[in-house]
Amino acid sequence: MTWSTRFRIRQYLKGSIWLVPFIGGVLGAVLGLIEPRLDEAVSLPEAWQYSPSTASTVLAAIIGAMAALTGFVVTVTVLVVQMAIGTFSPRYMRLWYRDRALKAVLAVLIGTLTFSFALLRRVEPDFVPTIGVTVAGACVLAGLLFFMFFLDRILHRLRPVAVVALVARAGRQAFEDGATALEAFADEPERVGLEPCETVRSERAGAIQAVDERGLLRWARDHDRVLFVPHAVGDFVPAGSPLVEVLGVSGEPTGEERQVAGMFALGDERTIEQDPAFALRIMVDIAIKALSAAINDPTTAVQVLNHMTELLRLIGATPLDGRTRVMRDDAGTIRIVARGRQWEDYLALAITEIREYGAEAIQVLRRLRAMLLELHDTVLPEHREAIEAELERLAVTVELNFGGSVDFDRAATPDRQGIGGPTASASLEQERFLPASRPSQAFGAETPSPRPERADARRRL
Repeated sequence: MTWSTRFRIRQYLKGSIWLVPFIGGVLGAVLGLIEPRLDEAVSLPEAWQYSPSTASTVLAAIIGAMAALTGFVVTVTVLVVQMAIGTFSPRYMRLWYRDRALKAVLAVLIGTLTFSFALLRRVEPDFVPTIGVTVAGACVLAGLLFFMFFLDRILHRLRPVAVVALVARAGRQAFEDGATALEAFADEPERVGLEPCETVRSERAGAIQAVDERGLLRWARDHDRVLFVPHAVGDFVPAGSPLVEVLGVSGEPTGEERQVAGMFALGDERTIEQDPAFALRIMVDIAIKALSAAINDPTTAVQVLNHMTELLRLIGATPLDGRTRVMRDDAGTIRIVARGRQWEDYLALAITEIREYGAEAIQVLRRLRAMLLELHDTVLPEHREAIEAELERLAVTVELNFGGSVDFDRAATPDRQGIGGPTASASLEQERFLPASRPSQAFGAETPSPRPERADARRRL
């Protein structure tokens, strides 16, 4: 079994809603068959025992209640899915499917149902599984408590800020775990003394969900090869497209193309596990949907920017110069050369569409400016030029949309809360990032023209 197959199985099991409840149901049935032996071995006081009719009635009621409650949980889940798709982003549902609370409550309910049904078969005029009936009642109470916890959890997770926080946390985890595993390299290493051996091609179409980087490194070291990977995690690869170019001194093929191809997991959609940019993509989708004319909720976009700031700060504190990433073996020899995202790629993904769709929302523009100025002070010095370029684009956007408006000064002011937060005068360092034009205080007065350099910037953009 290849690494990619194992990865897809793990992804399926993590996203499967039925597996844990199925295990709970099987476990409940097995315990229901074993429990009568405990009743036969343990003698309880007469006051604790049930009559056959009472036991049958209680167990039948438990079975009906658990079946109804299970159906209700499934109904609530379907409604949450519909609401999440319409309000947030369909790509967020991949995280929702993995919610452990949903699987746990279904497992307890179905397990209680099968446990009670197995006990009901053993109720006879001369034998009643008293302990089992009591345990079934306790399981009903546990199921209700789990259901209340589940209901409280999903109600809180229906808030946009909770969804964004969950996605941002997953993105930070992905970046910390694997995004920095490949060393940043300014230029692509020269292929001196190396000859093409073979090209490993994709057998199927799909998005690259993950790559077994350590497996590729071991393979390249054992075969004394250098692997050039033309695609980044998250790219969609058509069938037959090159996945890896294998180089070596001799140029002789190894004949192990399928083994190398098995270290690339392809799927229908991207995942966050090795792709923190996908977390940014989901957050941007939530923000621009909130900024659509149908919803018109710029405050949600501001909340997205709040959590996006922390993820961008983490990425901006990491050296990402150049689009080339390399991985070396223990001897320091370069074995893997791959494409990688630059800081500019992450920043453009996070900012561009929110700035475009929020160009007429004052609080979005104010929060964007505050975020960029904050990042300018916290990221590595080599990443500040990209932030300055985004601030220039933001200044031009403000001029184009509010150049003749009485609210120009408000749209051009940074505010960490969007609107309503404490504002401070811009520092001398930050003054150069503010728009150049100022509206007249008199309504109907001629709007002053922007400075020439701003006009040039508009033409460049």
